[in-house]
Amino acid sequence: MNKLLAALTALCLAAAAHAFDSRELTVQLQAPKTVQGRFTQQKYLRTLTKPVTTSGRFALHPGHGLFWHLQKPFELRLRVRRDGISRQDASGAWKSNGSQSTQAAQVKLFMAVLGGDTAELQRHFTLKLSGSAGNWQLLLLPKTVVMKQVFENITISGDKLVRRIELKEKQGDRTVMQFEQLQTDQALDAAAKQALE
Repeated sequence: MNKLLAALTALCLAAAAHAFDSRELTVQLQAPKTVQGRFTQQKYLRTLTKPVTTSGRFALHPGHGLFWHLQKPFELRLRVRRDGISRQDASGAWKSNGSQSTQAAQVKLFMAVLGGDTAELQRHFTLKLSGSAGNWQLLLLPKTVVMKQVFENITISGDKLVRRIELKEKQGDRTVMQFEQLQTDQALDAAAKQALE
């Protein structure tokens, strides 16, 4: 009995010694060359009884950007790159989506979240990672003045990829994004390719 107890204790200690860490999460999330799939976003506003729901398709091409194709309740195509957010107009041209200087921090944050850039996230948040490579949760607690003014916290969860993001804002609103039908390392469809390459 003592040998069994000692073996179980040693096994638990070995597992604890090699806990899943943020460096491993970064490597895991940055491994795919592309990630594509469907998203559903629910925005819970304090002033409304039901969430505002939008859905569509997305394509993430690390180093190039994110293509966000909103399909319901209306059509909208956005691309998010390090230089800002652009919207595709009716002619197919990409137009800057408002003031780039005000969006810079948000863009960098969004790309860091989806791309698994934990070094960038640590500049603005205290990171608390739990779970394993196949089932993890990353809690982001704001540490900079700007992020503390906007967010209560951000929770990201997934497996080999990000599956869910929940943003809790200071004023009480909440946004939940779910990612489904995910494919990695596939050729981009024509619309995403045109937006990102």
